[in-house]
Amino acid sequence: MKKALVLGGGIGGSQAAIALRREGYNVTLVSNRPYIYAYPISIWIPTGEISPEDVRIPLDEFSKSWNIEFIQDEVVRIEPETGKVHLKEKGEIGGYDYIVLALGQVKRKEKGIENTLSICGTPEEAIKIRERLQELIKKGEGRIAFGFGGNPKDKTAVRGGPVFELLFNVDYYLRKLGIRERSELTFFAPMPKPGERLGEKALKMLDELFRKYNINKITGKKIKEFKENGVLFEDDTFLEADLILYTPAGWGHPVIAESGLPTNEAGFVKIDETCRVEGFENIYAVGDCAAIEGPPWTAKQGHLAEVMGEIVAHNIAVREGRKKGELKSYKEHINILCLMDMGWRGGGLAYRSDKRAMLIPIPVLGHIMKKLWGVYFKLYKLGRIPKII
Repeated sequence: MKKALVLGGGIGGSQAAIALRREGYNVTLVSNRPYIYAYPISIWIPTGEISPEDVRIPLDEFSKSWNIEFIQDEVVRIEPETGKVHLKEKGEIGGYDYIVLALGQVKRKEKGIENTLSICGTPEEAIKIRERLQELIKKGEGRIAFGFGGNPKDKTAVRGGPVFELLFNVDYYLRKLGIRERSELTFFAPMPKPGERLGEKALKMLDELFRKYNINKITGKKIKEFKENGVLFEDDTFLEADLILYTPAGWGHPVIAESGLPTNEAGFVKIDETCRVEGFENIYAVGDCAAIEGPPWTAKQGHLAEVMGEIVAHNIAVREGRKKGELKSYKEHINILCLMDMGWRGGGLAYRSDKRAMLIPIPVLGHIMKKLWGVYFKLYKLGRIPKII
């Protein structure tokens, strides 16, 4: 039985491991965390609606369910020419027929970024956001700034949706506690029209929500520096804040950058449309670490990372003659699909493709739908129910 090594235990990496196992490969998964972290539902950790444990899917249970070898360790070096991988604790491993890169991305470095917290950062940051939010609640007032940044070298690496979700959930939470009128919430972003990849209708709906919930907005100003007490913009105007919740754009993983693999200007590994790394027959990449090519509105999302994981396994099996069929392309699956949660008020179903762009309000039920998705995701990853979406 041929062996495949998957580096990274996130949404895309775990799906690649599952799909490769189903195709009959002996799979080893390496992750620096002992769990899969369900980022889409981590937005409720700061408001206490769920606990950090609810967001974690233990990789030891995952590996037993799918008969996958799991190694908890950190990847420190990849030798693409020899197929060897070096881990921090275990050292050198090799002898794999295929390697799948699913290492994710790192934060784009910005001046003073240490003064911010991100809902898309480490799992520990979500807990820290909750703690800082509780401090403001005890005071009975506070100024909170919510924002996300861009990456001019790769516009697919922007994380805007989770920031909007966190903003609306915190707004709802503070209203429920009766202190929203003494709290100042401000959204900021360097681009003139943040969220425009969802389409003009979605932009108008977001503006209406900002007005309805009395949320300030500062857009089109580049960020000069983050300070302990606020955000300094390029025109030297200053947004005062007691808490800055900011998600920077992504940048390529340093291990990939140092490996000699082909990368784009932002450090993401170059792949062809079958997810195979350019110039290498047996190395593939999925999710955030890969350079995705598509329409101007293309965004990296969890569902695309999962699809890429499935495509990798399918294409490897087809190329080996294990199964019949045509090679598949990830480009056929590029779209934006998310349920933008707003707390128990509901949510908005956002969708974007070449043919359509929409944001449909779903009062109350939208929140329940996302809750149910979280349950489904966990059960599926543990092999307890079949994949349905």
